[in-house]
Amino acid sequence: MTYLAKPKLHHPTLSCNAIGFTRRDYEGKISTLCAGCGHDSISAAIIQACWELDIQPHRVAKLSGIGCSSKTPDYFLGQSHGFNTVHGRMPSVLTGANLANRELIYLGVSGDGDSASIGIGQFVHAIRRGVNMVYIVENNGVYGLTKGQFSATADQGSVSKKGVANTDSPLDMVTMALQLGASYVGRGFSGDKAQLVPLIKGALSHRGAAFLDVISPCVAFNNHAGSTKSYDYVREHNDAVNRMDVIPPRARIEVDYAEGRMIEVEQHDGSRLRLRKLDAGYDPRDRISAMNIIQQRHAQGEVITGLLYVDPDAGDLHGHLNTVEAPLNSLGVEALSPGAAALAKINDSLR
Repeated sequence: MTYLAKPKLHHPTLSCNAIGFTRRDYEGKISTLCAGCGHDSISAAIIQACWELDIQPHRVAKLSGIGCSSKTPDYFLGQSHGFNTVHGRMPSVLTGANLANRELIYLGVSGDGDSASIGIGQFVHAIRRGVNMVYIVENNGVYGLTKGQFSATADQGSVSKKGVANTDSPLDMVTMALQLGASYVGRGFSGDKAQLVPLIKGALSHRGAAFLDVISPCVAFNNHAGSTKSYDYVREHNDAVNRMDVIPPRARIEVDYAEGRMIEVEQHDGSRLRLRKLDAGYDPRDRISAMNIIQQRHAQGEVITGLLYVDPDAGDLHGHLNTVEAPLNSLGVEALSPGAAALAKINDSLR
């Protein structure tokens, strides 16, 4: 029997933040993802970031699409508002919710399949409009729920578990976010909590479109040497009775290395992921330099991580549209229908 609900009783010695919540208060249900999945590490980082920022859980609206990544909002912030949308349609639902109630903190969680394929048009317009949100892509390069086909972010030349090589060029969502005008852009690795938690905290504190691409290894399907997003995939079955996929528990990969350094992270299948952390002297306020360093390191076979770009004076969609301070969902009939005189004044201003 599987128990998905965690016990509500908390040990009395658990530390509380400034508003009286323990870290457990920011948790959700027990994860049903594969043991060792990088997505669970991202959930843990979100929990830690919200606890450290003293965010009231009911002020967070968490939205997702379809996929392994889009299941994760069930595993954190169990006291928050949540909505699981149609595949690839999370950004438009988030945009509508943000326009209706600007007082909530909007957290969109998606995957490389959900955002870089079926939902790429939605991703593009939410970012370019400057919706005030945190948009996290949990990036593993595969479609995990449909048995491991390549996603649009998979590396060219990667070989699937069936021996098929990926001939398509990958999409780099960080570069796309920079080109589209995102005002906070970063990349992290699910196993580097020391870097990921501050990145999420910065995104939650930022006004404007904040985008985080988090490399999150898949323990089940992305098993090929040379991949930048892989763990070993192991399959066992019993033909006599039934057929099943068995994924043995894996220890989560965790790393700790200094700013400005490059580290090779060995995956379970023996392949190596080359991560380079931005150094302390890097200036994240230069959008062009951010795009250049991404391409330079990519040519060296490295994945650059850290806060790549931030505009400290960025605006958001409400500022662009000059909406009223009151949440639109709180406006009454008189405010929404001010009468013929107000309409005539508007029409005169357009002549």
